[in-house]
Amino acid sequence: MTLTTLFAFDDADLVLRPTSPDSDAVDFHVHRCILAASSPFFRQMFTLPQALSEEIVDEPPIPVIEMSETGSTLGALLQFIYPMVDPWIETLDELTLVLDAATKYDMTVARETLRKLLIAPRFVAKWPTRVYAIASRFELEEEAKIASRYTLTVNVLDCPLSEDLKYITAYSYHRLLDLHRSRAKAAQELLLSMPPDNVKCMLCNGTHYGILLAPKWWQHFQAKAREELSLRPTTEIIFSMPFLAQVASAGCDRCAGSLLNSHVFLEELRKKIDDLPATI
Repeated sequence: MTLTTLFAFDDADLVLRPTSPDSDAVDFHVHRCILAASSPFFRQMFTLPQALSEEIVDEPPIPVIEMSETGSTLGALLQFIYPMVDPWIETLDELTLVLDAATKYDMTVARETLRKLLIAPRFVAKWPTRVYAIASRFELEEEAKIASRYTLTVNVLDCPLSEDLKYITAYSYHRLLDLHRSRAKAAQELLLSMPPDNVKCMLCNGTHYGILLAPKWWQHFQAKAREELSLRPTTEIIFSMPFLAQVASAGCDRCAGSLLNSHVFLEELRKKIDDLPATI
């Protein structure tokens, strides 16, 4: 079903007409009562005189309101406030346009639905920095916090330049950078402590009389993990199997076994890093 037929109600008492240059020529025949119930903006507007449609003959003329949004944006917005299935929002660009319109017309129900959609895994896990920027732009504090946690898995200074960043304040961007910087510093400090005495490799650091140095695998883990945490202050990479395999191979012939035997220590270390503040 197209937007033209979806909003062509026979009992409509209002026409919404997109005027954006990028919009298809489509009129939305809708109900004033639904718009008034969904939007204080429209409720107030309906107290003012409206232009009348000249296209409808032999019937009482219907008021026409010209809208600056495109037909696709306006159609999606109307689907959120009408008793029908919500539209499928394919991209963050589409979501931003609809969220902007919902905010502009003070449509709380549509805005709340779009807030939940913004932090859906298919968006926030793939584009966390963009989602953070969009949430900050529209002053969605809880969504910004959630997105900020997801940004820990990416190097925010190496993300592609996004149009969304145009609309956020320096304060919002600084908060994100400060989260990454402070969490990376705290996580790196946790790596500075020596492992407990039972974390040892009898070939490269053990003797009959005790432990002289930390195992070579741990020294390599410290160096590589500090480097990784400076870019992405999360445990996702440094405790992954490929990363640990690389660390083990950099040690002596028995370091791999030593690393495996140190799983309790590593799990405790991972938990300490995971427990660090992770949101703005």
